[in-house]
Order: sequence, then structure tokens, then C-alpha cells
Amino acid sequence: MASFDEILLGGGPAGYVGAIRCAQLGLSVAVIEREGLGGTCVLWGCIPAKALLEAASHAEKTKKMKDFGVDVGEVKLDFGVAMKRSRGVSSQNSKGVEFLFKKNKITWIKGTAKLASATSVTVKLADGKDEKHDARKAVVISTGSRVKGLPQIGLALNKKTVISSDEALILEKAPKSIIIVGAGAVGCEFADVFAAFGSQVTIVEVMPNILPVEDADCSKEVERAFKKRKINVLTGAKISNVKVGTDSVSMSVESGGSKNDLTADIVLVAAGRAPNIEDIGLEEQGVQLTDRGFIRINEKMETSVKGICAIGDVAGPPMLAHKGEREGVILAEVLAGHHAQVLDYSNVPGATYCHPEVASVGLTEQQCKDQKLDYKVGKFPFSANGRARTSGETDGFVKIIRGAKYGEILGAHIVGAHATEMIHELVIARTNEYTVEEIDLAIHAHPTLSEAIAEAALDSLGKMIHA
Repeated sequence: MASFDEILLGGGPAGYVGAIRCAQLGLSVAVIEREGLGGTCVLWGCIPAKALLEAASHAEKTKKMKDFGVDVGEVKLDFGVAMKRSRGVSSQNSKGVEFLFKKNKITWIKGTAKLASATSVTVKLADGKDEKHDARKAVVISTGSRVKGLPQIGLALNKKTVISSDEALILEKAPKSIIIVGAGAVGCEFADVFAAFGSQVTIVEVMPNILPVEDADCSKEVERAFKKRKINVLTGAKISNVKVGTDSVSMSVESGGSKNDLTADIVLVAAGRAPNIEDIGLEEQGVQLTDRGFIRINEKMETSVKGICAIGDVAGPPMLAHKGEREGVILAEVLAGHHAQVLDYSNVPGATYCHPEVASVGLTEQQCKDQKLDYKVGKFPFSANGRARTSGETDGFVKIIRGAKYGEILGAHIVGAHATEMIHELVIARTNEYTVEEIDLAIHAHPTLSEAIAEAALDSLGKMIHA
């Protein structure tokens, strides 16, 4: 038996960042993780998927090289090579976390843990042996989440013809045809990847729009771009008559008043995630869950049981790596006795890395209407932006929603190239309660894509210059 100040169950973004910050603050830390460090984000999500999306971007840009005076000849695409590169990037990042653990003297226990009490855990090691460890300050649940299948409609995951994003990341070649069920960030990103590598892609979404959590204008812009690339988009969909075979899947999809009979080599289920809360002793210790099955926490990341905390996906939405990382930092500050800034969940940016990219923070226009807020909208298209024209990336726009009376930024939404990088100007603005007038006061270099942010701010004031 060993004793630590903090023991974390899970080494994903929330767990490993929380562990590092605790160690920096002088606490002794152990992380129990059965797989490689980095969690879903590094091993099976954010990092490898974005490596594939970068490959997809190169594939799409190569098709347009002649317009820039560069003739590369016949282009051959090999998904297997892109996949292997993405796995290499993933492995490199995971090893980077291992290095940080050694640097900060964090103990990595390779195994599976279960709560033995509010202050101790039992661990089944990789070699089958059992250990028990005590935590002086907190046991932290950071076990993350997993992909859900849709067995209720006949789409239980079989890892061959009905797959999750995990299996999509290790395919040796792109399928000739693929149906993607679920058009959130994951679904749209994989639609982008497989379309770029020559697959016939159909994306099916039960909600009225793809990317349903985003502003409706953003969703429509991405749908337009997808259709231009011959991606079949079916929204407001109802799936029935699913038949799963050994080498194909068929189904009927009602959408837009018509019935579509679809068959594809593979179905990728990208319809949500479930928290990993089973078999870790939560019920035995009396840890309360929310109505949606997540662990209930307060602003200090504490659960209903003193000594047990939770961070990351298990603690509820938004199920984003950067949200979990910040929760880990806040918890570390609390455990070390420092003042911790309360996390503003309304100011966590969202990012989708399909092409065009989508990034947002704050309220959508529909949410402003639902809350009966008095607001104004400013919008500027990248087609009118000089830098976007030079790079040939003119899809999309910047949209800023401001309070009508005071000019505060209620929400900001970007669709276009590098949107996920550009959104942070507006995240900082909201964090510091800047108004659109103060966005305008900051001189934006010319020519840059970021000028579109300044122009959208001006448009919300009725003073746009360049459109």
C-alpha cells in the first residue's frame, strides 16, 4: 500500500492536466490508467482525428493547385498511409505526457481502479495482481467517456460493418461507401475525411440541422459546403428497417418528406457519448449522479461524498478536452489550498475541425430569442476578406451577437478556414467583458482573416466598411 495526496482514476486530458498541476503545487500524485496516457483525446479522438483531417485538407487543396500555378500531376490517395501517420502523431503525444509525468514525479499505476472508500482505491494491475492505495486529500474520478452505439434501432457496434470513431481511426483503407449516423462534431469531421479520400458519404442526422448545437447559420453554411463536395446530407431523419450484413449495411431513412433506401460498406455511429462510470464503486460509496447519468459536482469539483471529486467528461457536458483540463487545474488549486477561479461554463469555446471549420462561444441566435434578449447581429463574409481571397478559402463568415443596449458580446460564431484558431480573440473578449466597440478599437493587421472579426463587430453597430 502507498499513500498519496491525490489519486486520479484516468489519465485523459482532465486527469493528466490535473495531476501535473497538483504536482507543480507540491502535492504527491498517482494516476491509475490502464491504457496509454492522454486518454481518448490523445489516443482515439482529438489528436489522431485532427491528423486525418489535416491529410484530408491536403487532399482537397491538391485538387486546386493548378489555380495557384502548381501542377502536381496525377494525385494518388492512400488512407492507410494517412492513418498510420495519425497513429504516430497520437503515440508521440502520449509519450509526451509520459515525459511530463516523469518530469513532475507523478506515479503512473497501470491498471484498473475501484473505490474502496472515500479515501482509498483498489487497483487490479496489468499483471493481474491487486493493490490498495490511500489518498490524503482526494480521490478524483476522471475516467472519461465512450462512444455509444444505437442498438435500439439495430445499430449495435460490431467493429466491422457498424463501427465507432475508434475503429474509423485504424481502417487500412477508406470504404467505397459509408453512412455516418450523427452529424455533430465527430460525424461532420469524419464525413470530411472520408469524402476527401474518395468515399461516397451519406450523413444522417435526426435534428433539423447538422452540427445541431451550433448557430443555425453555421450549420447551414457547412451543409452547403458539404453538398458542394457531393456529401449526401439527410437531416430531420428517421431511420428504420436496418439490416446489418457481413460486408454491408442497409437502412431506410425518411428525410424532408421523402424515403431513402441506403446501402453502404460501413456505418459509422457518431451519435453521442456515455460517461465511464460503471464498476468503479460510485454506487457503493453513495456518489450522486445527475438525471442524465453524469457525476454531480459543485464549483470545486467535489461530489456528494467528501473526499471524492470528479472532472472531465464524467462530470457532464460540455464533453470537451479543454473543459476537462480547466476543471483539473481548478481542482488542483482547491486541493493545494489556493484560491481557484470558478469555471464559467458559458464561456467554453466549441470547435469542429471539418472544412470549413466551425468555432463558437456563448449564445446562438436562437438561444438569444428563447431568452427574449434584446440583441443585434453583425456578420461579415470571408468572400469579402482580402486574405481569404489570396488563399482561396472564401467559404464562411464571422457572426457576432451583441446586446443592443450595452454592446456586450452575447455570442460569437465563425465558419471558415482557421476558425478554431480565430475564435480565441472573442473568447478573451467575453472573458474580460469587452464590448464590440472595444473589439473595433483594437487594430487588426491587414491582410488577415481576423479582420473579419473587426468587420462583424462594426456590422453589429451598423458601421461595416468592406461589404
